[in-house]
Amino acid sequence: MRSLFVSLLAGAALTVAPLATAQELHAFSDVSRLVSIGGSLTEVIYAVGEGERLVGRDQTATYPEAAAALPDIGYPRQLAPEGVLSVSPTALLVLEGSGPPETLDVLSHAGVEYQTVPESYSAAGVIAKIVAVGQALGMEEDAQAYAAEIQGQFAALAKATAAIEEPKRVLFVLSVEGGKIQASGTGTAADGMIALAGAQNAITSYSGYKALTEEAIISAAPDAILMMDRGGDHAATDAELLSHPAIALTPVAQTKAIYRLDGSYLLGFGPRAAAAATEVARLLYGDQVGGE
Repeated sequence: MRSLFVSLLAGAALTVAPLATAQELHAFSDVSRLVSIGGSLTEVIYAVGEGERLVGRDQTATYPEAAAALPDIGYPRQLAPEGVLSVSPTALLVLEGSGPPETLDVLSHAGVEYQTVPESYSAAGVIAKIVAVGQALGMEEDAQAYAAEIQGQFAALAKATAAIEEPKRVLFVLSVEGGKIQASGTGTAADGMIALAGAQNAITSYSGYKALTEEAIISAAPDAILMMDRGGDHAATDAELLSHPAIALTPVAQTKAIYRLDGSYLLGFGPRAAAAATEVARLLYGDQVGGE
């Protein structure tokens, strides 16, 4: 199983080209006032040295620090046309999954160049984003060079986790409210990150994020819990999680392996995805994960 995982990641470069060209982007005619919707796209734009073109950011674009200083145009899944257009963009680069659909429809007919970048919670998906940004900004060669650098990080991750024979079962907890644990199933960024780190999602019976019954938690039998590091009413402490009646009956109650990382770093699937997955792997497996 592990050798197959390594082979898939090592061969990711073979799958990047179809992903990138299936929805090939073209160079915007004017990127003097660029708006990217999707924190991972903003990260790529800064990483390839084009951050000065940005005139607005969505609420998921918190990295790098310079992005936080840009005008806030709203949450990417709850956009209003007025908010996006208030910064007078000349080009809109939109990550797949943004919305709502009616807002995107207005923006795509607003007289501003508009292109969509596909989303995929995988190593190949990250590379495809970088390639797509390069196409949209008319800097394909620089983007390809950067994509190769990031691909090298994913290859190193695959090598580092190659010795893992028994993948850990990981429960990603999105929130805890009134004793109800909302957790990730399949098809999410959390699910993709767990897989990249050489582990198994403890929940495979549904897609997306849902509240779990106590029976489902016990059946999931997680070895570890992964969470976003955030405050607020839904941020249960480690002690509260471990004392949950269902969690107390799972292996994580003994290991006390609860790990919290910054949300945009952990789930963004931008240029830092390989670093985030490597960190998760080392938290889960310690010395079992090889270093450079």
